Amino acid sequence: MSAEDLDNYETDAELSLYREYRDVIKLFKYVVETERRFYLANKVDFNVRSAGQDVYFDVQLSDAWVWDVYRSSRFVKNVRIVTFKDVNVEEVQQTDIDIPDDMQ
Repeated sequence: MSAEDLDNYETDAELSLYREYRDVIKLFKYVVETERRFYLANKVDFNVRSAGQDVYFDVQLSDAWVWDVYRSSRFVKNVRIVTFKDVNVEEVQQTDIDIPDDMQ
């Protein structure tokens, strides 16, 4: 396999992942972003915890989808994230406007 073949494979995989994301985002209520991953979820339980003088985040997701090009199955029943890094949780804004298929 040449370097160009590998680049084309990765580009196709990323484009496929984006298309899947575009198709499934309407099924979810929240977007959760961490330093390592990007998730869609329908339930988010966000807790700030402490360990001595350190503070960390303990986030539990239910009914989730994981943005990961190398996962064979991106739909996950439960996810637990424990991190000292930033976690961003946003509610997905549902819109009445649908983008026509020929414009996507």
